[in-house]
Amino acid sequence: MAYFLGVDTGGTYTDAVIVDEAASRVLGKAKSLTTRADLALGIGRAADAALAAAGVGADEIALVSLSTTLATNALVEGQGGRVALVFIGFDAGDLERGGLTEALKGDPVILLDGGHSHAGTEAAALDLTRLEAELAALGDQVMGFAVAARFATRNPAHELAARALIRRLTGRPVTCSHELSAQLNGPKRALTAVLNARLIGMIDRLVAACERHLATAGISAPLMVVRGDGALISAAMVRERPIETILSGPAASIVGARWLTGAKDALVSDIGGTTTDIALLKGGLPEIDPEGARVGGFRTMVEAVAMRTWGLGGDSEVHLQTAGLTGGLRLGPRRLMPVSLLAVEAGEMVHATLDRALSTETAGEYDGRFVVPMGGQSGGLTAREAAVLARITAPMPLAAALTSRIEVAALERLVARGLVMLSGVTPSDASHVLGRLDAWDGAAAHKALTLLARRRNGAGERFAPGPEVLAQAIVDQLTAQTVDCLLEAAFAEDPGFAGQDAAALARHPLMAAGLRGHRGVVAVQARLAVPVIGLGASAPSYYGAVGERLGCETILPEHAGVANAIGAVVGQVSQRATGLVSSPSEGRFVAHLAEGLVAFSSAEEALAAMEAALRAEAALRARAAGAEEVNLTVQRDLREAEVEGRKMFIEATVSVTASGRPRVAHG
Repeated sequence: MAYFLGVDTGGTYTDAVIVDEAASRVLGKAKSLTTRADLALGIGRAADAALAAAGVGADEIALVSLSTTLATNALVEGQGGRVALVFIGFDAGDLERGGLTEALKGDPVILLDGGHSHAGTEAAALDLTRLEAELAALGDQVMGFAVAARFATRNPAHELAARALIRRLTGRPVTCSHELSAQLNGPKRALTAVLNARLIGMIDRLVAACERHLATAGISAPLMVVRGDGALISAAMVRERPIETILSGPAASIVGARWLTGAKDALVSDIGGTTTDIALLKGGLPEIDPEGARVGGFRTMVEAVAMRTWGLGGDSEVHLQTAGLTGGLRLGPRRLMPVSLLAVEAGEMVHATLDRALSTETAGEYDGRFVVPMGGQSGGLTAREAAVLARITAPMPLAAALTSRIEVAALERLVARGLVMLSGVTPSDASHVLGRLDAWDGAAAHKALTLLARRRNGAGERFAPGPEVLAQAIVDQLTAQTVDCLLEAAFAEDPGFAGQDAAALARHPLMAAGLRGHRGVVAVQARLAVPVIGLGASAPSYYGAVGERLGCETILPEHAGVANAIGAVVGQVSQRATGLVSSPSEGRFVAHLAEGLVAFSSAEEALAAMEAALRAEAALRARAAGAEEVNLTVQRDLREAEVEGRKMFIEATVSVTASGRPRVAHG
């Protein structure tokens, strides 16, 4: 009998499960800390432990499938490598559209003449001489390139020519916008390409780490990766298009939730270390977001499940708010390494630093905060950023890494680049103090919360009388923010509130009164009308209180902590190819094929040629993505106008979807 291995690499934990070939039961499961310095270590420990728990040999594994939240987390936290955007046929004003300037975060932009018209004809010649000079000036300051040309979805020739030159001169990875989406809106395609280029190094390291362990363990099965729409894709293909793995982990959790519970209508809420991801199951299936995946404030053109993602998790940064007399708490969106976890790796340094801070009554600005080097490509740093990074050679107190306040901005930039990581108090530390969690160093968590509790609010009083009180306040804040997230998702999915501000409705005083069951001159009652399925290792610790607050059933399945890893191996391969047929003049119909524009005398001839090309392309992609037997479905979206009583063809979009189960190593 053959078996499947599912692996999910998250910000804090890497999970692994073994399921039978029929994908009907979990035979073994395991968790291990994600080892960011060498991801293969965490993957290996989890996979080996799951194999041992299932009593299955490495040679019996027929398929390995990987899901991950690393790409999602990076976008939520604003992290990723430094890239350059080659923007062809656009001007500086186009950078302000669609959040492109914000996404670039100061990374270089090369504006070039070129691009095409909406009909696919060349609007201006491509300036390759200028591109060559700009590449020479950049040197090794970037780790990859994104290329976006005007109307490249109608004719990709200029993107392809620019890519060929960049690869020849630099050897760096290049992302072309037309390969990620067939839609118009150049700046939005450019944003998607920038984010893809920024993630290439991270996802390549993850796939390489997984392949490295599989080879070491003697597992020869194909390696698949979960896309953001829940479908599977080959590891080779995902290396070129890592942007498709944003919402990979959440999509896998939806598949896993359906498999674990059989629920048809529910809100699925997956809490990890960095994010809370929420989607609606309706009739047993999630919706696909028609506008493209939205993550970390960016609306991409990536097809993914309609998932709403918040920077709220077990390792979210705890902010003390000093505005007003009493102040307050806020969690996220950035993930910190919990102090209790850092103390497992660097206990002597952590405890010595915390004890030193506790020995004085004066509260320091950086008490209980540390910084950890993460490695990675460091090209393009300023002199100040490079000086701060050179100082951080090992985990150390944050105060020791900074020589002046002016270096704080440089450190934040290093954090955004993923070169260093901050450590501080998180809900996970609070759970250690309250006895809900004992996985790491509870004594370090107790000391760190003691330091945080003695900070002063606007009235000059301590935030809390002791660590236990502060820990409970942090957990209560996590409950409150989770409730807000679930309500916001519910209002957004409820057709009765279409077009209204879901965030405002979720936080409206009347809603809060209704959840409390207010009875006064006015009686207000409100509750969530569908169950909440809580997923994630920490869901049992927090989601009981969430269900009570929302007045709904909370479902915590047996394998909730490894739902993503389960979802990774029960999906299908799916690839879609899309093309356009236009009519630039009466009686002339143009199929926008990959090899160029081809004209026909009838719409049906052009549509048939496009469909045939797309069938071949979709099937080829699906097999390259790992599908064994491919099923094809075709969809035509015709746009016509009625002129003087007869229909006139304007244009048509043809889509072909190829799907099938992945190949396995054993018959």
